Amino acid sequence: MPLARSTRRRLVVAVTTVLAVTPAVGALSVPASAAPAAVTADTAASDAVLMPFLKKAKLVDAGLTGFVTQAEGSLDKRWTRYGDPAGSGYSNRTYLRSTRTADYLVFAGRWGVQQRNLKTLSSFDVFVGDLAGEPRYAGSAANAIFTTVETDGTLKLRKHTADEGVKTVTGLPAGAKDVEITPGTPEDALLTFTDGALKKWALIDLATGAVHETHDRTAGSTGGDFAVSGTHVVWTEGDGTGTPAVFLLDRASDTVEEIPVTPAYASDLQVGLVGGWVVYGEADGISSGGANPLHAVTAYNPATGVSVKLLDHLTSSATAPDGLYVRGGTVAGGEGLFKITAGDAGAPVVTRVANAGAPTQVEITGHTVPALVDLDQNGGSASLRWDFSRSNVDVRITLRHVRTGKTVVATAKHPATPSVTLDWTGALSGGSEAAPNGAYTWEAVAEPLNGIGPAATADGTFTVSRKGQPHDFNDNGTPDVLTRDSAGKLWRSDTSFDAGTGAAGQLGAGEAKALVGGGWNVYDRIEATGDVGGSSVGDMVARDTAGVLWLYQGDGRGGFATRVRVGGGWQVYDKVAGGSDLTGDGRNDLLATDRSGVLWLYPGTGNATAPFSARKKVGGGWGVYNDLTAVGNIGGAAAGDLIARDKDGVLWLYLGKGDGTLAPRTRIGAGWGPYTHLVAVGDADRDGRGDLAAFSPTGNYLYRGTGAWRAPFLGRQSMGLDRPSSAQQPVV
Repeated sequence: MPLARSTRRRLVVAVTTVLAVTPAVGALSVPASAAPAAVTADTAASDAVLMPFLKKAKLVDAGLTGFVTQAEGSLDKRWTRYGDPAGSGYSNRTYLRSTRTADYLVFAGRWGVQQRNLKTLSSFDVFVGDLAGEPRYAGSAANAIFTTVETDGTLKLRKHTADEGVKTVTGLPAGAKDVEITPGTPEDALLTFTDGALKKWALIDLATGAVHETHDRTAGSTGGDFAVSGTHVVWTEGDGTGTPAVFLLDRASDTVEEIPVTPAYASDLQVGLVGGWVVYGEADGISSGGANPLHAVTAYNPATGVSVKLLDHLTSSATAPDGLYVRGGTVAGGEGLFKITAGDAGAPVVTRVANAGAPTQVEITGHTVPALVDLDQNGGSASLRWDFSRSNVDVRITLRHVRTGKTVVATAKHPATPSVTLDWTGALSGGSEAAPNGAYTWEAVAEPLNGIGPAATADGTFTVSRKGQPHDFNDNGTPDVLTRDSAGKLWRSDTSFDAGTGAAGQLGAGEAKALVGGGWNVYDRIEATGDVGGSSVGDMVARDTAGVLWLYQGDGRGGFATRVRVGGGWQVYDKVAGGSDLTGDGRNDLLATDRSGVLWLYPGTGNATAPFSARKKVGGGWGVYNDLTAVGNIGGAAAGDLIARDKDGVLWLYLGKGDGTLAPRTRIGAGWGPYTHLVAVGDADRDGRGDLAAFSPTGNYLYRGTGAWRAPFLGRQSMGLDRPSSAQQPVV
């Protein structure tokens, strides 16, 4: 099969300087003393002509006046003049060829090949076909079009030019098959063909039309790249599994030396000749998923063993009579079209011809992280996205809560698109802890997998906000359960709702149980009230044995501020319930029943120093109940609600009317007698409706809210919390 050479030109500049060739010793390296290449207009990329189409296009051919590109994923090609971003579109089988003085566009069709002189605008046509006996297009070089004709099993190669007409190429081996012609220099065409089982290459003198300098390729070698100058030929050989061999031929002496190349895998190592230097680089390193020393465009001097990096990478390259053109980039200056020419002394010179308007190093090009993340929306999750200039990156996203320093880290390696979306469910520390409200920082780090350039970093801030929960004492949006042991120590257990355990889900333990403090055995009643002191977290009240009621305002860290005295005389009450706004003013109120069965309302003030105003009588007859629980607005009416359990274990719902009074009771159901504590934990399952936790000596259960007052709770579900013991009981 012929080598596929029509989609890219070679890394080659025709020169007259003779390369001094020395035997290869060891792997190619860059000596510390090697001077960098002279790069002009690179760091000032904005001064070059902006050609944004180059961002997603490869260079196919280059000439004296312009070049041809092909966009990624497209079959069409584009002809563009240097210095003018406007171009013309052509078909896939369009080629640019050059002599020393003129450029030619070649259009290869099914029934003919047309050559257009871009200097004179004259055209030259050659008939081709695909039927037996008809000439077939074999390639083109300089101002010549080549065709093959097979007659009686003999293949003839013909050269067509506008000036000389048709000439038969002489010296073609009798067994030549799979002939393909591509440019070498303006004076020589490169011929590749097979002869029996052997792959070979040769040169064709364009002036005489004679084949000369025929050479065999290594058996088993696939693909490969060539570059030709007036004095040398360089080419690669390999089997596609490792480092290709690079050979350099001295045309005068017909001797071959192997050029040392850093050992690394390369599937498309492109080679060229510039002055006295061999130029090489692995194509498409910019999109590679791994680092490779061959990604860099490197110039190697066979005479001195010195190597110099010219560019950080290349995607494609092409030769013109006046220099080597490379579509590539540098970390310092970004992507573009570059021209490489021989320097007066030392390494080749690189000049930026056009700016592609794209970075070479990885960049974080944007993000969608809002200033405020409301985790009460979208089921308690937030979609955060970061965009990158490339997808071959290893991404690390870190969200950090400023006050606690707790973090969540998400990683993604080589995402399918140049963006990463974090569907954050509001969890930190590996998913075991809910994220607290408050200020956060984020940091995005994108490490280039190809090793080209440094890691890209970006950072920013945002704030997490949720509505306050009556049993949320560490400000992370999830209910906390407080228990007091026999020694008077108060413990806080955070909870976490796992919706992935089945259709019902489960409320289980979150972060590890934390000690709030000791000395709490001085109180005979502790009740969570929600926010009554004007902060964003839950508070609680505690009554001591002398009947004094104290307010403990939550500090948002899982603990409480120094207690504030509410008042005395509270020993007259046998039940206290807090956490519902019965007056409809947005502030939680406190309810209490005295021992004669009268229910009293203490309206909340929102003032931590005097959290409740004077009591108001709601009504009598409440002595029939042995438990009261203020559950917030669970029935969908005007205000907060209250549930009461009678001595027979029947549970009743009282809907708040918003004026401090309650609607007539509604029976919820029976069988609630075994529970020692009923706790209005707030919205535990993050569905926007209040829930109820029930504790008994044999188990803990969650009743998820429905929002419907006739049946405010679903059936019970087991909770993944420790069962209470005689030594440690829930207190609110």
